[in-house]
Amino acid sequence: MANRPVLDFWYEFASTYSCLSALRIEELADKAGVAIRWRPFLLGAIFAAQGNGKAPFSLSANKARYLWRDVTRSAARDGYAIVMPEGFPQNALSAARVAMAGREAGWLPAFSKALFRAQFCEGRNIAEEAVLTAALREAGTDPSVALAAARNGDVKARLKAETELANSLGMFGAPTFVTEDGELFWGNDRLEEALAWARDGR
Repeated sequence: MANRPVLDFWYEFASTYSCLSALRIEELADKAGVAIRWRPFLLGAIFAAQGNGKAPFSLSANKARYLWRDVTRSAARDGYAIVMPEGFPQNALSAARVAMAGREAGWLPAFSKALFRAQFCEGRNIAEEAVLTAALREAGTDPSVALAAARNGDVKARLKAETELANSLGMFGAPTFVTEDGELFWGNDRLEEALAWARDGR
């Protein structure tokens, strides 16, 4: 990240639009000369704190149909197919804890992308240990070590603190991108704009 502007990428594993951003952000950031800091958090906890216990896809049947069609179109544009996993939105607590355990170890981006593909390209349940294990192996790390670390109280506390920080920064959805000067951009369709702001400061 030395000598490159940094963009914080805040994402939720149960979020379809976070998946779309995760699968394309590195290539775009590399072209823009921007370093990405991957920051998983729990959007459900923010919804609860803000008095909204419903996920966006459950607000209305018409909106849900449109959003899934929109996600499908966006994924196809980027060259892959997306599916609705069973039990959507899925419980992402364990996934977020595992991800937090890997943030300092360097395998967080690879793990996150593998888990997003498992959920939204293959329809698998990211709450299952077998799915987490497969994503960890794909990321090149030891699943037994990573899963044990994710159960550590320190990791749980760090994830809670990250989620509280996201709330304090004014986040209300995922993905959200935050530049070094504190500018917020919400949504996969704002990724390019966020990268340009991070690079140019406007």
